[in-house]
Amino acid sequence: MSTSQGSHRAGRRGTTLPLHEQPTQAAPLFVPAAGTGTAPGPAAGQGRGPAADQGRAAVPGQGSRAGSRRAARRRKASGPAGEGLRRLVPQALVVAFLAGGTSAFVADDKAVRLSVDGVPRTFHTFADDVGELLADEGLTVGAHDIVAPAPTEALASGDEIVVRYGRPVALTLDGQRRQVWTTARTVEGALRQLGVRAEGAYLSVSRGAPISRQGLALDVRTERAVTFLADGRERTVRTNAATVREALAEAGITLSAQDVTSVAPGSFPRDGQTVTVLRITGSKQLREEAVPYAVERTRDPELFAGTEVVERQGSAGVRRVTYGLRTVNGVRQKPRRLGEEIVREPVSRLVRIGTKPLPHSVAGADGLDWGALAACESGGRPNAVDPSGTYGGLYQFDPGTWRSLGGSGTAQNAPAAEQTFRAKKLYVQRGASPWPHCGRRLHG
Repeated sequence: MSTSQGSHRAGRRGTTLPLHEQPTQAAPLFVPAAGTGTAPGPAAGQGRGPAADQGRAAVPGQGSRAGSRRAARRRKASGPAGEGLRRLVPQALVVAFLAGGTSAFVADDKAVRLSVDGVPRTFHTFADDVGELLADEGLTVGAHDIVAPAPTEALASGDEIVVRYGRPVALTLDGQRRQVWTTARTVEGALRQLGVRAEGAYLSVSRGAPISRQGLALDVRTERAVTFLADGRERTVRTNAATVREALAEAGITLSAQDVTSVAPGSFPRDGQTVTVLRITGSKQLREEAVPYAVERTRDPELFAGTEVVERQGSAGVRRVTYGLRTVNGVRQKPRRLGEEIVREPVSRLVRIGTKPLPHSVAGADGLDWGALAACESGGRPNAVDPSGTYGGLYQFDPGTWRSLGGSGTAQNAPAAEQTFRAKKLYVQRGASPWPHCGRRLHG
């Protein structure tokens, strides 16, 4: 096949030209080298004849034999019609297939640049798109990874593909913990990517530390302004402390054992927060206090109604009470009751109350003026007691006389009617002699 004929077979892989475009006669497949003594064959489409042999140098002794051989070849070549064409077509198909396949092979090959986590390399690939390229390279990407261009984008020679893998970061930012993802490979890059202000901040890991594919835990405390009110002064500090207690120490404020702050000392200090320090002094005080006694009353049918007899005097108990005394910023607070203990138990007072009906009269004494006698002896007061404390009641009974007449307790504690009744009994026994100064009043 000549060079001009081969150029007509360019096209898609495996494509051949139609038969009407095929040449009718093949070009010589072999051209002898110069000086071999063999004459070159005719050009394609040219016949053989005397004119074709003109200008050739004759070789002595060979002219007639060479001519005979050429004539025989011409006769053989011009045998049955189509025999030469049948030999030419398969050869042309093979050449056309090889030429088309080579062109397709070259067109599918692409030179690309792939950068994985900042590590680039350039190579050739036959992948049609980015996803196929990643699969060919054994690269798997997830929801937190970045691929540019997208995996569905078609590839062309000269493209650059960037893959950045996501890395989990357990971030505690100013006391708030959350899980985040970053494609940065260092802590500093992650802080920039997450928009965290790192100037003056505390970092649990250095900025230049690498972040592996497995991730890391990062504690960041940004710089904050906190104001303290203590000892009558106001102090503002810029701090990245983790607790209010640490910030207090940075401000030069020391807490005593009883001092308190307006926020919990272990809480996280917020930017712009104001913390008040309360200086507290405290002590304890013991006081003894009386415990009142109870009064127990029992009904006594032997006593006249209205009569009360104290069987046992009551006595108060004693308890020891502990009070807490404290001052807050120099101001004394109300004492606070902390506890108590009983030192001495109180003793109940026992009282008997009469239920016996009072007598209406005493023979021989009912007609006397007992009101006049009572007015003279006690001023008419049933509970009257003389200055010596010996005599008491309306008629100024002494205790012995009162009990001898059936009374209980003392006369001044008995009802007025009972006192009059017993006074009548005394008159029947002894007349008016028990009342030497006032007895004459009985007879008006």
